[in-house]
Parts: sequence; structure tokens; C-alpha cells
Amino acid sequence: MLKFFATCPKGLESLLNHELTELGAESVRETVAGVSFSGDLSLAVKVCLWTRFATRVLLTLGTFHADSDIEFYNGAYSLHYEDYFTNDATISVDFNGQNSFINNTLYGALRIKDALCDRFVKLTDRRPDVDRENPDVRINAHLDKRNMVTVSLDLSGKSLHRREYRNVAGIAPLKENLAAAIVARSGYTGGSVVDPMCGSGTILIEAAMKACNMAPGLFRTEYGFEKLRGFDAVAFNTMKREAFAMAEEGKQRLLNAKVVFQGFDKDASVVEKAVQNAGRAGLGELIKFSVGDLHELRNPVSSGNRGMVITNPPYGERLGNVPELLELYTAIGACLKREFGGWKAGIISSSEDLLSCLRLRADRVYKLYNGALECQLRTYTISESDAASSEKEGEGSGFTISQTTLKVAEEFANRLKKNIKKLEKWAQREGIEAYRIYDADLPNYNAAIDRYGNYIVIQEYAAPGSVDPRIAHQRMLDIIQVVVAVTGVKGDHVIVKVRERKKGDSQYEKLNETRHTLLVREYNASLIVNLWDYLDTGLFLDHREVRRMITARSSGKSFLNLFAYTGSATVAAAIGGAADTTTVDMSRTYLAWAKDNMMANGFSGRNHQFVQADCLRWLDIPGRRYDLIFCDPPTFSNSKRMEATFDVQRDHVALIAKLSGKLNVGGTLIFSNNNRSFRLDEDVIKSFGFEVEDVSEKTVQEDFKRNKRIHCCFILTKTAEVEIPEEIASADFGSAANMRTRVDYLKDGVSGRDRGSRRDNRASGRFGPERKRTDYRARGENGEERRSFRGKDAQYAGRKTVPEQPVLSGDEEQPGRGPRLKRRIKSDNGSDKE
Repeated sequence: MLKFFATCPKGLESLLNHELTELGAESVRETVAGVSFSGDLSLAVKVCLWTRFATRVLLTLGTFHADSDIEFYNGAYSLHYEDYFTNDATISVDFNGQNSFINNTLYGALRIKDALCDRFVKLTDRRPDVDRENPDVRINAHLDKRNMVTVSLDLSGKSLHRREYRNVAGIAPLKENLAAAIVARSGYTGGSVVDPMCGSGTILIEAAMKACNMAPGLFRTEYGFEKLRGFDAVAFNTMKREAFAMAEEGKQRLLNAKVVFQGFDKDASVVEKAVQNAGRAGLGELIKFSVGDLHELRNPVSSGNRGMVITNPPYGERLGNVPELLELYTAIGACLKREFGGWKAGIISSSEDLLSCLRLRADRVYKLYNGALECQLRTYTISESDAASSEKEGEGSGFTISQTTLKVAEEFANRLKKNIKKLEKWAQREGIEAYRIYDADLPNYNAAIDRYGNYIVIQEYAAPGSVDPRIAHQRMLDIIQVVVAVTGVKGDHVIVKVRERKKGDSQYEKLNETRHTLLVREYNASLIVNLWDYLDTGLFLDHREVRRMITARSSGKSFLNLFAYTGSATVAAAIGGAADTTTVDMSRTYLAWAKDNMMANGFSGRNHQFVQADCLRWLDIPGRRYDLIFCDPPTFSNSKRMEATFDVQRDHVALIAKLSGKLNVGGTLIFSNNNRSFRLDEDVIKSFGFEVEDVSEKTVQEDFKRNKRIHCCFILTKTAEVEIPEEIASADFGSAANMRTRVDYLKDGVSGRDRGSRRDNRASGRFGPERKRTDYRARGENGEERRSFRGKDAQYAGRKTVPEQPVLSGDEEQPGRGPRLKRRIKSDNGSDKE
């Protein structure tokens, strides 16, 4: 009696064990990712034809122990290969495992091949040829941790999961043997099957094959055993004819019983692939596919009949983003309750969070592996009461997932609806597309939620240590589901980010690299935001009123924007009619973004200057003065390139003194920062010849009214030229002494369109077009400036990346993007936090 080993994906061993036993195998024994058994060659041929779960069937040639390379060679040489194939056959060797003398699988395969060929040369004076791509005979060798080597013949040829009915597939298709396992583990033994997200139809095809007793390998064109000695082609053809007759009888039985196999998918091209696959499997008249959206799905089986819903919906590692998938799984659960009362269901996913959105209690949970991805298959019984309550819930308004979802976090949902009702009208009236709709209003739902036209950005604040992480995680999932339901925004238009303390280089990791940007309208300005790639979007919403103030004050003025970030304040000044603008920041990335913002509003010319420099050091460089200055420094900076630290509370007097040297008499300095505990030293500032007005509350608009200390802002009007005391004027902030200053301009014609045409191209809608940037990578060797914003309980560290030897000439192409753009967000205690 011959010994065999059938391999399978992890999690399918018990299914394969049962299957082999039913096929007549003896001495069946499970191990990890496979099952060993005994029988004759005809049994192995039958297994290859009929197995639904195995990946390969291996005939064991022999097992030997090898503690050295010579023992390894001698053991391989001793095996009787000639009993199974001749030297006319082409061969290939697959080897896995390693030990002290075999540390490379290629070497292990080579030694097996050498031993095999040497044996044939000795016996027949001729060795078989090697064909790695399409061999007649494939040798499989495995070395275990005990130095035991098992050499086998692969009877399968191509992997047995390849039934050869699927020439085309959708995105992230299931392997056929995994699909068969899903069908079996779901408890399917016959009857109607519906797959609401069928993709290329694999689950339905495997279910129909099982129902009509069709051999899975019936349509395969070749097997590995066909080239072996002792293969009985006549007996195998008889076996196939009998299997074909059984399948035809089973199909007719199902057709007569009007058993339904129905698949739906919203992608018409994928549905067409499914139709073709079912046809190649000989099941075209039994399985039907339709284009249909899950939210509008109706049960295709006549009332009173029961069946199973089996599906493999997308999950995060395969497709989609988290909000989109949460919405999808919530819709699946609602659909099952509404349309399939009394049915059974089997749903597989790698995410317990997504499966929890079904709001169904599982009967059984199985662990399966989709490749290396660990998944759960959960089976459910849909009660009639679930269906009744779902129908009642949807009466009068058509099917909606909103009511189901809103019950998840009713208090949060009510607050969000209230905020939106008030703020939407205000934003439309003001001509604003980007604004905050929720900012940790409720302590249990600790997140900031911003709207950017048809997009929503959810920024989760890291929960304090006193909150159970599981509870905090579930609340965040609830937030996402409620946001989708309340706003009506598509799930793929919701972006989720987490703001938390991080250490080391992890805090600088880029979130994504979609390279997509959007234009959003703010009064008369069009501003570029990137919602996907960075923790911050490139636009500080809480400074909106400050920008409007700059617009109102800038007509005919020379304007300086220090610590400029993406230059939105510069755009505001230019729109207000500033005679010229100067934008200063250490980051080449920020300056490139600022240039884009200016060009998006039609501004160009040498009167718009961009300076890449250490902002603090730049103040010490003699130069021109300005009529209007906007300065929004970091709360705290401890850049590695600086010899000392900068603290806005400690150093603001010296900073303003230096700014005074850049300001004309009669000019205005708008000084802002995000330290909520900040206190301006008014007496000293007034002694510099300034009139001081605290406009912090006046610059907080409707969407930030709940948090009136979101930032501090002062208008300092210079009434006289006053000599600054030497000890203050000479203050050294430890600036980057090796940072070279480079200047660039927006030259005429660079943007390619004048201001008016850019405005016209925003179209008539409220929201600007989605754009894809052509080049985001910064050029040259990158240096770093770290900005840390620390409060009592929170710390922010941002990264600005610039060249050590920056080169910005007026003749070069527009610089690209690359490093992470980060920005402070306000913590509850008034400090900045990440």
C-alpha cells in the first residue's frame, strides 16, 4: 500500500480528513496544513479528481535521516525513482526546509536533482532533462527540524485549487478550495444560495458543484500522475465519464427542483466574468448573475422558501477604507435582516470589527486563512423577528441603513445632527467649504470631525489610560458609522486619522501616498488641501477669521507671512490687494505648497517672494520693512539643527522685538499662537511702541465657538519707532547657523492661467475639483527640523524636511512634495498636541 500526503490551506485539515475518508482512503491522519493517508495509485487519482479542499496530492517515495551533506545525497540517491518514470520525462525539484548544512532551498533542490540524475545515469546511462516551467514530473522534498527528509512525487501537476473554470477573476479572488471550505463550513448541504457580493462567482460555483455532486477536477486538462508509469488512462477516462454523468444528473435534479443560485455585484464587468466562469464550469444554466447594489437588493427566492446567504465581502487588507467598509458591513446586516428572515448565512472577514457591524449573533465561528491572512468565518441564523423589525424600521422611507446605525450611538448621532443643522446654513451663507462639525463635544466620543466639501475627516484623539482600549476602539467605530449615516457622505469619502503621542521615528511616518489634493473654497479664495497623505490637511480651519482679517487689512500694503506653513495667509493678503507679499518658512515642501495655493488663485509675478530660511535667524538679516505682518510661531521648538530651544511664552517678547524691526511705523503685526495658556506681556510690548488688542475671541468663528481658546491672537499696531533694549534685541534663539537663505518668486506665466480663469475653472458647484499632483518628492539630500509642541499632558512633534543646501532658483520647475506635513491640534488643557 502506498503512502500519500495531501496538502491544504491551514484551517481546512478536518474538512480534508473527512473528505479523504469518504473517498476510501485508509490510515487518514491530520497534521498542520495537510493530511496523510494510504491507498493505491487509483485512489490517489480519484482524490485528485474529487477533492474540494486539497492543494496537492503527494506520493511518498521515501523518508531518510541526514545529519550531513553526504548522508543527504546518499539518502536521495537510494530512492527508486525509476519505478515511477523514465529518463525521457522532464523533471523539476521543489525543496523546503533548512539545517546546518543546507541553508538554501535552491541548494537542497540541486542536491536532490543531482542524486536523482546520477542514479538514472548509473541505471540507464542517460539522465532526465530539467524543465522548471512545465515538467512532466515534479519532485517534492521536505526537510524537517529533526533532519528527516521526505521525498515525494507530486501527482497534481498544477495546484488542485485550479479547477480551470476561472480564466478571469475580479479583484482579490478567493482560491477555489477556500471557497469550497467556506461553503462547507457555512453548513450548506443543498438548497438555494445567494451571494450579494459575488465577484467572479467562485463561491456560487463551488456551492453548485457540491449541490449537483460535480467532481471539482472534472474540467482540468492535465494532472501530474498522467506522465507516471502505471497510470491507467483508460480507467481514468472511465472515471471522468462516470463523474460527468453524475454531475449532469445532479444539475437536472436541481433545475427540476428550481433551486436558485443567484449572485449580485454592482460592477457589470465583474458580473460578466462570473457568467463566463459559470459557463466554463458547465453550470451556466444553473447559476444566475445580476448587476445589483447591496443597498437595493431583494431576495430572489420566492417567499416561504429558505436557503443560505454565503459571501466574501471586502475587508481592510483587501479592498476599501475603514469608513466605507463599516458602512458596507452595516448594510449587509440590515439587508440580511430585511430580506432573508429564516435563512442561514455564512460570512468571512479578517476583521472582527467589521463582522460586529452586522449586528447579528453568530452560531459558529471558524478560523480560516485567505493566503497568509487569518480570517473568521461566522455562521448565522436570521430570525423572522429580525426581518419583521427591519421592515418596520424602513417603512415609508425605503431601505436605509441610517436608523439601524444611529441606534449604535444615539447621543453622539443627535449631537452631530444638531451641529450640522446649525453649521451647514452658516457655512453656505459665508461661502465656506471647509469647517469643523464636531470637536469632542461629548466626553465618550473623543474626536474632531471636519467637513471639506463632500469629504469628511475624522481625527480621533487618543483615549486616556483610564479608558479600556476595547471600549475606546468600539466608540471610534461607532463614530465612523454614525458619521456616514448622518452626513450621507459615501464611506470612501470619509478619512480617519488618529492623533496620539508617538516616539522616535514612528511619529514622522507618512500616513499614505495617494498624492490627491482638493480645492476648497473659503470666501474668495481657493485653497489646496490633502486629506489623505498627512496627519494635517494643509489648512488651519481655526485661523479662518484671521485670514479674513488679513484680507480686509492688506489693500496696497506690503505683507510678510512668517512661519508661513502652506501660505493660506499669503493668499488672503493677495486677494485683499496687497502690493507685494513675502512668504518665509524653513520647509521647501511648505513653500512649494504655498506657491501652488497662490497659483490656484491666479497670482504670479516678482512681487510675490518666497524665502526658504530659518524664520528666527531670518529676522536678524537686515532688509526691508513691511506694512502688515502675520506671525504664527510654534508653541515650542527644539530642532536638532538649533543650539537652543524656542518657547513662545518665554521668548515672545524677544520675537516681537525682532519683528518690530521689520514693521513700518503705523504698520500692523498680527501675532498668533496655539498655546491656550499663553499670556502676552503687554506692558513690555507697549514699551516697544505698540498698541495691543486681544482679538482671540473675535477670531473664533461659529464652528469653534465651543472652544474659544482654540488659539490666541493679538493685533499689535506700531505707533512709534522705539529703540529696543540691547539684551532683548540681541536675543539668540539658537537658530540654525548653517541654514542658507534662498529666495524664489512666482514669475509671470508660471501658472498658465490668470486669476479669473482659475476661479472660473472651479465650476459652478461649491466644491473644487479633485486633482492629482504630478510630483511630490522633494529633491536633494534632506535635513530635518523638528517642532515639538508640548503642553501639560500632550506633546506634538512635527517634521519639516528641507535640503541642507537648498537650491531654489526662479528658473527651476515648481518643487514637488514629499515629507510629512504635521500641525498642532488643541488639547483640552490649552496646549498643543499631536
